[in-house]
Amino acid sequence: MSLLWLRVAVLLYGIAALAVLPAALYNRHRWRHLAVPVALAGAFFHFVSITETFYAAHRALPVDTHETLSLLGLLLAVAFLLLAARYKTMAFGIFLLPVTVLLTLVPAFHAGRETVAYPFAGPVWIFLHVTLLLAAYAALLISLLASVLYFVQERNLKSKHASSGRDSTMKLPPLETIDQIALKSLLLGLPCMTAGLLIGSVVALETVGPAFFADPKVLLSLAMWMAYMLMIFIRQHSGLRGRRAVYLSSFAFLFVLTVWAANQFSAVHRFKAP
Repeated sequence: MSLLWLRVAVLLYGIAALAVLPAALYNRHRWRHLAVPVALAGAFFHFVSITETFYAAHRALPVDTHETLSLLGLLLAVAFLLLAARYKTMAFGIFLLPVTVLLTLVPAFHAGRETVAYPFAGPVWIFLHVTLLLAAYAALLISLLASVLYFVQERNLKSKHASSGRDSTMKLPPLETIDQIALKSLLLGLPCMTAGLLIGSVVALETVGPAFFADPKVLLSLAMWMAYMLMIFIRQHSGLRGRRAVYLSSFAFLFVLTVWAANQFSAVHRFKAP
């Protein structure tokens, strides 16, 4: 049944992704009233699917790439719903909902058969390790999207001023609100990343030993944490906005993708086929 619920979630996410386009691009409020409830229903069925999968397997953590991507998709869907509720904006759904559909599409129709390489010691702590890091990745993606939307809104306002008050088609929050979303996302992601790395390190010391810290994925993760700290420091103390903020966030996100790709070279984190 878990696959059925996940497929229902994918269908609902797809409908919400289509409905959010007129709501965000053309400020059609009736489409907003469709996009948010449908996305909420999709997140509910998605959560039921993940919970049922873990319960049936008597475990509390994803054990393959597909389950990990599905969990990340759920976090992005929840992030969209929170942003829509708090800031009354659909703009983030233009990016977050299609990404959520892509992340859940393959797990819904092609179940993975990989197994995780690390020992199954302390599954609750490993679940927290994985979930917190995925939350940090989601926060970084939202910060990148907010930086892009800040740049777009800035150009829209300049264009509006140059065209003697003509309204822009796309409805976006004020620049200050978008900037706060970008910064708050980073500030939320930092404790998630820090706690996730600390939990993973403690579990690794108990299961793998000190050799864990020579793993390339671990070394890159520590470098990513330092880059994350540096990015927050730059944004808070230099007032970085617009195009430069997009470049900085893009660099950090590419760093995250590099860390994710390092799973293939890690003896501890890599998912293996049975």
